[in-house]
Amino acid sequence: MNSATNSGDFAGLPDLEYPSSDPALDSVLDAARRVAATPASVLLLGESGTGKSMLARAMHDASPYRENGFVTVSCPSLSEQLLESELFGHRKGAFTGAIRDHWGKVAAARGGTLFLDEVSDLPPAIQPKLLRLLQEREYERVGDTETHHAEIRIIAATNQDLKQRVTEKKFREDLYYRLHVVALDLPPLRDRPADLQRVARQCLAKARSELGKSMVDFTPEAWEALMKHSWPGNFRELENVVQRGVLTCHNGAIGPVHLGLNSTSCHPLPAVGSRISLEELEAFHIREVVRKSATLEQAATILDIDNSTLFRKRRKYAI
Repeated sequence: MNSATNSGDFAGLPDLEYPSSDPALDSVLDAARRVAATPASVLLLGESGTGKSMLARAMHDASPYRENGFVTVSCPSLSEQLLESELFGHRKGAFTGAIRDHWGKVAAARGGTLFLDEVSDLPPAIQPKLLRLLQEREYERVGDTETHHAEIRIIAATNQDLKQRVTEKKFREDLYYRLHVVALDLPPLRDRPADLQRVARQCLAKARSELGKSMVDFTPEAWEALMKHSWPGNFRELENVVQRGVLTCHNGAIGPVHLGLNSTSCHPLPAVGSRISLEELEAFHIREVVRKSATLEQAATILDIDNSTLFRKRRKYAI
């Protein structure tokens, strides 16, 4: 980490190991290192693909909780009932398909860190239960009356404006303030040129190894195109673009044409009947709908799919 802080408050704790060499992140990582040593809840903000989950893991590894589990829950990936069971567990027979007792992610994270990814999509019915967990460190499994205690550290992340969600009555204000004890805002990749170059080289090395193209490299023009692109998909988009370049170049030199980028950094929809696969067409369409929608919830409605399906497709296509 790029920090000159050497306080005795962190004696016995490892340093924060987060893969960044960019000055744009210095203050964020310094704050992350300080709060990692405390039990305070942390809210990580930033666009999708900016490395929030990596930072959450780095904070866990640099904390007193590091000897216990780091457990991730992707809030929009499951239906409300399944997400509640995933978080808090359930008793046998609590609902159709509950054929055995199940201890959820909260129990698995006991003594460690529970990471709530895309917490802005947490269903309203589950929000008061999470609030109680934060305030009282207590919860019940689905279909159970026995109260359980959980000493855990909670780190949450979102790429949405959580305060706006509160204004829209889609997120509890008291839960927002419980999660917002410390907020860290990760700048997008376009504002981190040193990280962009470092990660592009790492992605290139990985793609060359996986695809057996050891002599492939970027041309100066390709580097210029990479640095000028706005990277709306951040690190996930960069990895896909580099892999595309390695796959499509023929003479060992990756030029701008092989990267598939354009001067406006937009992703125009291809014409119907274009010579592209259905997957590529779907990715183009979903990317445009998400870009033009005010919220992911609105995008899912327009696409006529549920939030969990949109979540999976965004992951698949690095949107």
